[in-house]
Amino acid sequence: MNQKKKIKLLKKTSRSFLTYGLLAMVLSVIVLYFVTKYIIEDETEEALNSQAFRIEKLIEKEGVLINVHPIINTQEVKYVGTQRIKDTILYDPAEEELEPYMELITYKKINERTYKISVRTKVMELYDILQAIILSYVVILITVFLAQYYLSRKNTALVWKPFFDNLKKIKTFSIQSNKALNLEETDIEEFSELNTEIKTLTNKVISDYQNLKQFTEDVSHEIQTPLANIQAKIGNLFDENQINEKQYNLLIEISNNARRLATLNKKLILLAKIENQQFKTSNRINFTNILKNSIESFEGLNKVPILTTEMESIEINGDSYLARIIADNLLSNAIKYTSSEGEIIVKVVANEFIVSNSGEAAIKNPEKLYDRFYKENTTKKSLGLGLAIVKKICDNYDYTISYTFSDNLHVFKLTFN
Repeated sequence: MNQKKKIKLLKKTSRSFLTYGLLAMVLSVIVLYFVTKYIIEDETEEALNSQAFRIEKLIEKEGVLINVHPIINTQEVKYVGTQRIKDTILYDPAEEELEPYMELITYKKINERTYKISVRTKVMELYDILQAIILSYVVILITVFLAQYYLSRKNTALVWKPFFDNLKKIKTFSIQSNKALNLEETDIEEFSELNTEIKTLTNKVISDYQNLKQFTEDVSHEIQTPLANIQAKIGNLFDENQINEKQYNLLIEISNNARRLATLNKKLILLAKIENQQFKTSNRINFTNILKNSIESFEGLNKVPILTTEMESIEINGDSYLARIIADNLLSNAIKYTSSEGEIIVKVVANEFIVSNSGEAAIKNPEKLYDRFYKENTTKKSLGLGLAIVKKICDNYDYTISYTFSDNLHVFKLTFN
């Protein structure tokens, strides 16, 4: 399904205003042209009739023909023709060129004689008036239209300002901050109702999230003691000489599962503590020394060599305990997903900690890499929490972590800000 192209609200309303405004303006100009043309032609016809009437009365009174070329022409004729109006072109001695005229030809019987009376007026003057009217109208219309567009855009931006301000606050809202969303009040009823609904919703979400976090933390702590007891009892059973081989294997399996459950529990507690911001210390610590200790702790425990190419001594702002967890988790992740023929390369340079390990293909879903319990390869013995913990620590201390795959290497790069 194709996603519709997004457009800014102000741009969309402005575009609609411009489209419909220009359409209305063009239509009004067309209507004005034809209406004005009709009125001018009608008035001109009336003026020509009036002029012809006055000439008729003058001939009746004076008994002489009147000729003023090219606007008046009278002549005695033998028949009575039909009155008509037409456009014609005549020579204008004043302009010394041919000019278009509107001509009224009428026939009158005066004192038992028939006269043909022709009166004319220049068409160009009529069209000049029409053109001046249309041009003036267009200039006024454009001026009013632009002024209205500017004021409308300003007014729209002013009306929607509370909405956009609140939208920014909603975008920066974090459920983990445990702070209620403080939206800007407005006198627009619809926006006010929207703010109320959003506040109610976010307060409910914050409350539910805090309850869930507290529940997770409480359950994790409550599980710790029974798990420790189970592991202690298993240890006691191992010391007994009366268990057979089948019982021994069952105890081994129970012990492994209990240990796995204990590890999971510890990591969940750690995640809860990080999210609750219980690690508030931020000191200057030497990350390189912490990393070296972490590398030493893995020596002898894995078959994959850890190569250190560049190890600049860098100091960062953070918690030494969490910094060690970052180093341990990224190294542990690299060890789990590297074959015995591969290698792990560690580099600390220019405020960056980079861990690369051999691999055949890029991760299929990198966007889920830091999700809890996400495992790219389900055959590996992993809880799926290590990278989630690293990401949480990075978020808390404004570190950034990224993943890339190039030259058959999975590369995790952590940048300390």
